[in-house]
Amino acid sequence: MQKILLLEDDISLIDGLVYSLKKNGFQIKSARTIREAEKLFEVEGDFDLLLFDVTLPDGNAFSLCAKLRETGSQVPIIFLTASDEETSVIQGLDCGGDDYVTKPFKLGELCSRIRALLRRSNMLSPGEGIIRSGNLTVNLAEGRVFLGEKAVEFTGAEYRLLCLFLNNSGRVLTRGMILDRLWDGNGNFVDDNTLSVYVRRLREKLEKNPSQPEHLKTVRGFGYQWKE
Repeated sequence: MQKILLLEDDISLIDGLVYSLKKNGFQIKSARTIREAEKLFEVEGDFDLLLFDVTLPDGNAFSLCAKLRETGSQVPIIFLTASDEETSVIQGLDCGGDDYVTKPFKLGELCSRIRALLRRSNMLSPGEGIIRSGNLTVNLAEGRVFLGEKAVEFTGAEYRLLCLFLNNSGRVLTRGMILDRLWDGNGNFVDDNTLSVYVRRLREKLEKNPSQPEHLKTVRGFGYQWKE
């Protein structure tokens, strides 16, 4: 279960977000001030993602974000801002934020952005930045895919789908899970019919016999599974 820190001083919003995000499968810790958040870092250790309200009783979250980045932390940060003014957005991104959501927001949009950031964070985590499965190699840093020595071209959505399968190799992913995780953080998502098309294209590009796939398996009644 991925752990999120919510830094927000509005009690009613805290209660609603904590309840809803827990229902969506996240572990949540909350703080109402920057000082409380810093104590949680000491007690809880690392978090997978941070949700920061901008204006807080003891300062603004931009300074905390900048402080974290100075320590080398790459934890994804989403700002919850009451203003969509360009200067606020730019300041938040310039100090090291990854995304922002303007209040009031829809919970579904927030959850999708959280998952998109977590997905990108996992894909680009420190290390060699390479995923391998048999003779298939994905260079995450360059966004390139090789089948043996041959480069294979993919659209953006096909590439995200392939990485999703490889990062969950052996695990059955339902169509609902896949559709939810393919959200790209900009409001663009894939519907159920389009998903079938993308799966077919992946098989055509990667399988020896696309009609009888060895790797991208259909699990009837559930979804799909990538097998080494």
